[in-house]
Amino acid sequence: MTNSTNKPVTEVLGKAKELFNVKVEDIAERQYKLIAEKDKAIPLLAFLKESGYSHLSILTCVDWIEEKKFELVYILFNWFNGVTFLVSTFIDRDKPVFYTVKDMWPTAEYYERDVHEFFGVEFEGNERCKLPLILELWNDLPPLRKDFDPLKYSKEHFPDREYEKDVIHEAKIIRADLENTRGDING
Repeated sequence: MTNSTNKPVTEVLGKAKELFNVKVEDIAERQYKLIAEKDKAIPLLAFLKESGYSHLSILTCVDWIEEKKFELVYILFNWFNGVTFLVSTFIDRDKPVFYTVKDMWPTAEYYERDVHEFFGVEFEGNERCKLPLILELWNDLPPLRKDFDPLKYSKEHFPDREYEKDVIHEAKIIRADLENTRGDING
């Protein structure tokens, strides 16, 4: 008996190409990347979930600064056949807005908050998207964008420190090491 959760991979990929005009790349054994246009990504994700790819492992983002785009990558897993799909779509880097999938996968709320916090992508329909997740007091450019300068940020937010060598402390450490060594030799 066949149900929607155990369709052959070739059938699911063929239907995805036909219905959503996706580009499919073979990544590794039982791993495929499906690249969809922005307007077809959500319907594609819904189709794949109905086809047995019901586990959203993670949502992540890649900053393609030269192309002025962000790539959103949804990693879906099928527990019945062990196949992983990476569903990818591109959005404008200057106006990074996409649609939430938290209604399909409730855990996506946190993945979307993470992507918002670290890349600045907004997810329409996720009213909690802008709540801090990890970076509670952050007030700068999202830190995983390629144009974020960590050295500049550190210099602006943390005072420079000069360290002086504490020769007395170092001598005590060396002396303790020598005493421990002597004890082992004479012991």
